Amino acid sequence: MLVANLSAELELEVRERLDAVTDPELDEPITDLGFVERVEVTDARKVRVEFRLPTYWCSPNFAFLMGFGIRKEVTALPWVVEVEVLLHDHCFGDEVNEGINSGRDYHEVFAKYCDGARLDEVVETFQAKAYDRRQETVLLGVQALGHGPADIVSMTLGQLRDVTFQGEEELRQKPRYLHLLEARGLACDPEDLAFPTWAGDEIEPGALSDHLARLRSTRINMEFNGALCRGLAKTRYKEVEIGPDGPTLIDFISGRVPLREQAALRG
Repeated sequence: MLVANLSAELELEVRERLDAVTDPELDEPITDLGFVERVEVTDARKVRVEFRLPTYWCSPNFAFLMGFGIRKEVTALPWVVEVEVLLHDHCFGDEVNEGINSGRDYHEVFAKYCDGARLDEVVETFQAKAYDRRQETVLLGVQALGHGPADIVSMTLGQLRDVTFQGEEELRQKPRYLHLLEARGLACDPEDLAFPTWAGDEIEPGALSDHLARLRSTRINMEFNGALCRGLAKTRYKEVEIGPDGPTLIDFISGRVPLREQAALRG
């Protein structure tokens, strides 16, 4: 019983670390999205994490980034001896798994498919979107507290840290925004501006409204994609049995692949 309890506690620690791994396109935790299929911790403190994505053809670079994120977060736990990450039901699952668990880079594993392209630009693009989404929530939260445009754009990092929100989404996004703000090096000292653009530019008071409109557009797009991914994942894994080579023409004709996923696959 003690061993079982310890194993359950360690598994919980792993799942808490996985909350920090996000879908790069959606900026939502893979745990919330339902991508984590299984977490197993052995007596030897070896961890296996199995995950699946909404469709068989999900972008391999996204899969690679999520798998790498899983490995990085779990490895950070001091008691972990070994980590194995497995992506199931994906057209490039073998390649993704080999890369993640061997430590090889994406451009090495997918050399014949990506023409030497690296993931740096992909990461940069989606970090910028994540930053915008988080910033919008915090900006609107500050605005709701009665601050005007001039006060908001001149607010410092130290002042933002002292702001107390009541809304659930503001409470969730504030630490995530601060983390990315500092990780990017956009604001580090208490007197630094709290709301620079991703490019590091200062927002003028008269431009705040247009800035918020742009952030809103980014958020709506990400929320739509997130809802679509949840729907596809729920439909696929509750209703469809995918063979080792992916869905066949017979699967589509027979209706084993639901209409919603068929539409997504046609793209």
